Amino acid sequence: SPENPLTARVIVNRLWHYHFGTGIVDTPSDLGINGGRPTHPELLDWLAADFMEHGWSLKHTHRLIVTSATYRQTAAFNPQPSGARQTAEGGPQGEGGAPSQSAIRNPQSIDGSNRLLWRFPPRRLEAEALRDAILAVSGQLDLRMGGLGFDLFEANTNYVKVYATKTKFEPGDFRRMVYQNKPRAELDTLFGAFDCPDAGQIQPKRNVSTTPLQALNLLNSAFLLQQSAAFADRLQREAGPNAAAQIQRAYALAFARPAHPEEVAAAEKLIAAHGLPAFCRALYNANEFITIF
Repeated sequence: SPENPLTARVIVNRLWHYHFGTGIVDTPSDLGINGGRPTHPELLDWLAADFMEHGWSLKHTHRLIVTSATYRQTAAFNPQPSGARQTAEGGPQGEGGAPSQSAIRNPQSIDGSNRLLWRFPPRRLEAEALRDAILAVSGQLDLRMGGLGFDLFEANTNYVKVYATKTKFEPGDFRRMVYQNKPRAELDTLFGAFDCPDAGQIQPKRNVSTTPLQALNLLNSAFLLQQSAAFADRLQREAGPNAAAQIQRAYALAFARPAHPEEVAAAEKLIAAHGLPAFCRALYNANEFITIF
């Protein structure tokens, strides 16, 4: 009912949460009196009304959000964003009560958590998206739709299931992670370290952490070593034997941009010393690969 927009508010707030890392209300399962206060209540109401007016179309609302000026901002610090001028009134002031120039130039001093979205909020890829991205870059991602899922744990014939993470992977294991057979209360040792939630618990908002175990998994796990070798094979097929061409192709696949001259020079030294798979593994471990800017 248009007179009861709570359901629509919850849905559009979830969509906003998944695109920006935090919803307009930062408690996605509690929009009541005990939940967080909306940073932009009028926007939340407008999105909910627009969502209902367009037949509860998720695709329409996704398109609306990702084509907005707010979503298309850079993650870099904007020296004079309009939002900072508006919020500066409650922050440091200059003479006559006007916002100080330092406050306008440094919006992070007023809104350090970026809740007012004066820039795009950088955030880590979720575990499932990270695995899919690794496979997509190596050329191994299986895009088949439907059908049986796959298991990240080794098969066994025990009368009680024993969950041992696989160390050898076949092409059937390279489907998108949405097709993983997800057991309750069990996480694989690789992507479980990337805050992949326990399927036996409700978790509307995931934890976000940066831990040594994540770095060690991306450097040394059997899965990453295998995919680094597959990535290197793809570069040799698509770019030929020239190292500079391989490097440019690698940057295009992993970062969607060309490599800078100094990056090419450093990569050529790495490849000469340790081989092409080691270079591919370094790209997988780069902050630019695992972070959405």
